Amino acid sequence: MSFNDLGLKAELVRAVSEKGYDSPTPIQAQAIPLVLEGRDLMGSAQTGTGKTAGFTLPLLQRLAATPPPQQGRRPIRALVVTPTRELAAQVHDSIVNYGRYLSLKSTVVFGGVSINPQKQKLIRGVDILVATPGRLLDHVGQRSVDLSRVELLVLDEADRMLDMGFIHDIRKVLALVPKQKQTLLFSATFSDDIKKLANGLMKSPALIEVARRNTTVEAIEQTVHPVDKSRKRELLSFLIGSERWQQVLVFSRTKHGANRLAGQLVADGINAAAIHGNKSQGARTRALAEFKSGKVQVLVATDIAARGLDIDQLPHVVNFDLPNVPEDYVHRIGRTGRAGREGEAVSLVCVDELKLLKDIERLIKREIPKRIIEGYEPDASIKAEPIENGRTQNRNKPRRNSSGNGKRPSAKFNPKSGPKPGQKSGNQRNQGRRAAA
Repeated sequence: MSFNDLGLKAELVRAVSEKGYDSPTPIQAQAIPLVLEGRDLMGSAQTGTGKTAGFTLPLLQRLAATPPPQQGRRPIRALVVTPTRELAAQVHDSIVNYGRYLSLKSTVVFGGVSINPQKQKLIRGVDILVATPGRLLDHVGQRSVDLSRVELLVLDEADRMLDMGFIHDIRKVLALVPKQKQTLLFSATFSDDIKKLANGLMKSPALIEVARRNTTVEAIEQTVHPVDKSRKRELLSFLIGSERWQQVLVFSRTKHGANRLAGQLVADGINAAAIHGNKSQGARTRALAEFKSGKVQVLVATDIAARGLDIDQLPHVVNFDLPNVPEDYVHRIGRTGRAGREGEAVSLVCVDELKLLKDIERLIKREIPKRIIEGYEPDASIKAEPIENGRTQNRNKPRRNSSGNGKRPSAKFNPKSGPKPGQKSGNQRNQGRRAAA
């Protein structure tokens, strides 16, 4: 199947071809015709399989079918809401690239930068607005946006927006858009909370799940390296040097940890930079650009900053810390192995993280191979300690430690079997991250 077979305009097919894409991915092949029909849609696929083009291409075609007004301010006819700045910028780039031969105008708004230039673009009028929830409501408060004529609403990475505590902001946005509209909800995973949100928002939506929920891309080679917590940084530097890794995305659980690790890697002679919610937007954009260009060899990121990073042919992802929420593991390693390419995902796991590892393996329904690196064997006498999870307290649930039962775990590291599965770990959600978006 080609993009021509999906009923797309010649202008869109030409733009897609110029980006080097000849045939649609499974999520695109299924989603595009349904969106062109005007159907509400819930679309789920593995990270890196082309969800963005799955909604931007038919969105552009539907808007292009109705010419913009010749005079007066253009009304916002399509609104795309994303959880993070990086993802908003990525989606807008796709809209600009795919819509280059159409007479549609678009812009993107997010926090961390001055609001005034954004206001000027909005006042001049755009057909398509891409926004993070917090900054969008800032513009609503300053009356620089009018959402009363939105025809298409897209909630991208909806699971992450709920994780980040944006549900109240999303409800405010929903109250500002017309009830009669087409709604598209895209996400790498669909939780029960997402389905509950969709039930109150969408009308008989079509449901697309290209792969079963919470699966990982088969092209990604996953490996766990057991190691003591105190030697993780040393092992990471060894792997980067001995394996000659040239471009590595490393995940840290906390912002402070990301800064500290980046500094340690620089001290080891490795060109590294950190990216997280406390960094200014200019610093985040610069670090990402230098990483993509190869000037920065290692980018150390937190989960919030990494969602939406679109890096072509990224070969290596490293979990320096395992995530507290198992679903985040799927998102993390999905930064590599994109569009069917091969990739490698390495996790450095200490005894404290054995319960988290079991939760991840239970989620993805597979055991991740363990390989001890000679010279970095974990000390079997070390007892597990509670993990500082780096997340703020959930507004609706009491804070729990990573063991899920409030008790100090005592498992020793056994690379073959690990600890016996215990009580399911708390699904701690960060509810205080609006400023980061």
